[in-house]
Amino acid sequence: MSDQLSLLPDTFETTPKFKVSGRIEGIFGTSDKDDFRTDPVDFLELTFEGVPGDRHAGFTRLSGGREPWYPRGTQMCNERQVSILSSEELIKIAALMQIEELKPAWIGANFLLSGIPDLTRVPARTRLVFESGLVIRVDGDNLPCRFAGAAIAQNYPDREGLDLLFAQKARGLRGLVGYVEKPGVARSGEGVVAHIPEQWIYRRS
Repeated sequence: MSDQLSLLPDTFETTPKFKVSGRIEGIFGTSDKDDFRTDPVDFLELTFEGVPGDRHAGFTRLSGGREPWYPRGTQMCNERQVSILSSEELIKIAALMQIEELKPAWIGANFLLSGIPDLTRVPARTRLVFESGLVIRVDGDNLPCRFAGAAIAQNYPDREGLDLLFAQKARGLRGLVGYVEKPGVARSGEGVVAHIPEQWIYRRS
């Protein structure tokens, strides 16, 4: 058994941990839990439950279509407390959809960041450490859906099919979801450092 374990490190391609610095370009919140959209705010004070008053706040949430392994409505850990978008990636999505702009508030953003290349592709377990001391742990990328696409379409009434087009074109660019690891207050303009963990590719043998 020990001989087998000694061979394991050679079976994985690894990338050492590193850091990437960025900046908060915008902060967004909502006062209505029934409203998918968010609005620009001066700051957000986050707790262990996420953004107070936000529809995604809470220690737990109910499973939906993203969790087909549970019956819909099963109570589960809430790893989707906050939505984090990239200003650079929103520009790319708008170009791919051939629309003038895509505002982060339209698709429920809490944070709009800049300066972190390929933000949507940072791995799970990445820690986003904000200048104020707030820390958000990344759960993973946020898959685009027709629900968010429909919110975009409301701003372009002369275009048909934008709901489905968003789901097609925004894949790999939709941003991240995560949860609060250390509470704090976030403000526009402050710095943020992404602590990227060591990575490896797990393959079937």
